[in-house]
Amino acid sequence: MAEAPSTGDDPYANLPSTGRVLVIVPTYNERQNLPLILDRLLGAVPGVDALVVDDGSPDGTGDVADARAESDPRVHVLHRTAKQGLGAAYLAGFAWGLERRYDALVEMDADGSHAPEQLPRLLHALAHADLVIGSRYVAGGSVVNWPRNREVLSRGANLYARVALGAGVHDMTAGYRVYRAAVLRAVRLEDVASQGYCFQVDLTWRTLSAGYRVAEVPITFTERAIGVSKMSGSIMREAFVKIASWGARRRWAQLTGLLRRR
Repeated sequence: MAEAPSTGDDPYANLPSTGRVLVIVPTYNERQNLPLILDRLLGAVPGVDALVVDDGSPDGTGDVADARAESDPRVHVLHRTAKQGLGAAYLAGFAWGLERRYDALVEMDADGSHAPEQLPRLLHALAHADLVIGSRYVAGGSVVNWPRNREVLSRGANLYARVALGAGVHDMTAGYRVYRAAVLRAVRLEDVASQGYCFQVDLTWRTLSAGYRVAEVPITFTERAIGVSKMSGSIMREAFVKIASWGARRRWAQLTGLLRRR
């Protein structure tokens, strides 16, 4: 997988022509984190727009987002009435951005684990790819402040997905990524029902299966300093079962194709 070129001293002065870029930031109880991440994002890459997708946060995150949108035309807010999961939030954000004809759509966490200062690297790589993944597990990538067991679990999940699906992507569960709008229009988002880790694997697999180019660039992933992780056992179980199913269908298709040729 290709890596992004260095961006030099000015990380956004020489970005390739990616068209209009929308950064989708799902939130649930991120009142403290949201202003910080928006400040960093719009400072690092002033030319992008941000869409906060809030799942009815009881801590008032949606109100914080609305106040920011009133003062900054680059910030938009999509309110949803209940917590429906990360995958559903991104699907809603994709639909919002595609309807408004953005050319590239970015997934970014609100908790600071995805450094906005690294976004120019992902946008640079979009010059030769259709999906760019900010990867923890390629050369130059790293994880900061994660317990050892959490990192082992994540690496194991990615190895499992890579082997089961026969994919060459090292970090299929990564949540920091950029899609060309054309990819999202082509991969039947209306059929996606997966969540969490599985959502990211699902869209990566759909992108690869549709023949699009996927690139990974190294990032430093930093565990959140404020708030609690949304990861749960049910999300991990969903990923295990669905990836096994996709892998089995892939193997069956390979077998039936071989028998037909014979």
